[in-house]
Amino acid sequence: MSADPLHREVGPDEDGQRLDRWLRKHLPALSFGEAQRWARTGQVRVDGKRAKADQRLTAGAVVRLPPPALPMLEAKAEGRAGARQTTAEEAEFLRGRVLLETPDLILIDKPSGLAVQGGSGTDRHLDGMLDALKRHPDDERPRLVHRLDRDTSGVLALARNARAAAWATRAFRERTTTKIYWAVTLGVPRPARGVIDLPLAKRQVERGGERMVAVDEGDGQTAVTEYEVLAAGGPCALVALKPL
Repeated sequence: MSADPLHREVGPDEDGQRLDRWLRKHLPALSFGEAQRWARTGQVRVDGKRAKADQRLTAGAVVRLPPPALPMLEAKAEGRAGARQTTAEEAEFLRGRVLLETPDLILIDKPSGLAVQGGSGTDRHLDGMLDALKRHPDDERPRLVHRLDRDTSGVLALARNARAAAWATRAFRERTTTKIYWAVTLGVPRPARGVIDLPLAKRQVERGGERMVAVDEGDGQTAVTEYEVLAAGGPCALVALKPL
């Protein structure tokens, strides 16, 4: 078996996909964390150059994979990608969260506490249950086109086919869609409408894990959010937030 890096061309229906999601699609046994590490350490390259995990791919680009990808590709071809099977209870749970179905899209109600994608120590996640939403065994597997954080509940859009996935991914990337988040705050924001412009960065929290927190300018990534207080009662408020 050759240990040479492998090369795969990005297909027309994959134009605009993030590199880490492209890797997970072609290598189902690859964890999200491992995909991030491959990109961070330069083991994956796009058209011969280092690439970040969130880089958007273009049709026709050539992705170089490291030698450990070979057995994963072979396992996928043999129908044993290494992903665990969705249980009957999980399938029933996921089907019960469907809000709307069209020939191209599925909208589901993602609960708080459920991760969208797997990673280190995350065995139960939405991406691992998507086969349960296929109408027929030969249908394409529904595809993720955006994410919600584990602790965030809300409407999550899935694409039923490659064409719809390309369209939806482009819409989110070009911001022709609008995301609105609702949050309950302790304290009523003043003024009742405005813009929050604070850079964010991941930091360790006391109980373990990481959380995005506001940091000094230059130490984090740009985060600009429009907000509006929808209702207030006592010390709490219901606030709508729109990332800009």
